[in-house]
Amino acid sequence: MIKRSLLLSLLLATGAVQAEEKASAQPDLAKAKQTAETVCVACHGADGNSQIPTNPKLAGQHAEYLAKQLRNFKSQDGKPAERANPVMGGMAAPLSDDDIKGLAAYFAGQQLKPEAAKSKATIELGQKLWRAGDLKRGIPACAACHGPAGAGLPAQFPRLSGQFSDYTEAQLKAFRAGERANDPNKMMRTIALKMTDPEIKAVADFAAGLR
Repeated sequence: MIKRSLLLSLLLATGAVQAEEKASAQPDLAKAKQTAETVCVACHGADGNSQIPTNPKLAGQHAEYLAKQLRNFKSQDGKPAERANPVMGGMAAPLSDDDIKGLAAYFAGQQLKPEAAKSKATIELGQKLWRAGDLKRGIPACAACHGPAGAGLPAQFPRLSGQFSDYTEAQLKAFRAGERANDPNKMMRTIALKMTDPEIKAVADFAAGLR
């Protein structure tokens, strides 16, 4: 009887600990919302729908990808940040890992207000690169990683559909120049290095119009 009581007590205690750990693992969305409305709002909008083409829309982006980017903006163990950006470096510096998880989950849960493609003249080139790439030059189809509709793949490849074409273009050029270097296995740097300015502009504009 005593053994049964002890076993029951142990099981109840274990269950309580697991429930507490699960609760603590949940992102604090209320705190994240407050941070978004007071800190992030100036550049990205309170709901992640930036009004500034040079600042990315965060609404609807994959939480895992957002969290990775925020961590990459932070200097770790005295080493330079993987993704160098003076503004975002300063914003990310005081964030704890829980803060990062909260902000990532908050923005991922917001409704994206997508941009649209603007150039009819480049749509054919953009579509070709997105769907088929240029295999003779070693440029794979963008859709292979980011999906036919630009939805991306959580934790690995960001959603590009509806993103500002100006921002996507700037990031591709940054990868090409080696100014941005937080892509796994130099994947984006290798691809962008083979692309011309007109190709980058065309595919960035095409991606903006994807749904």
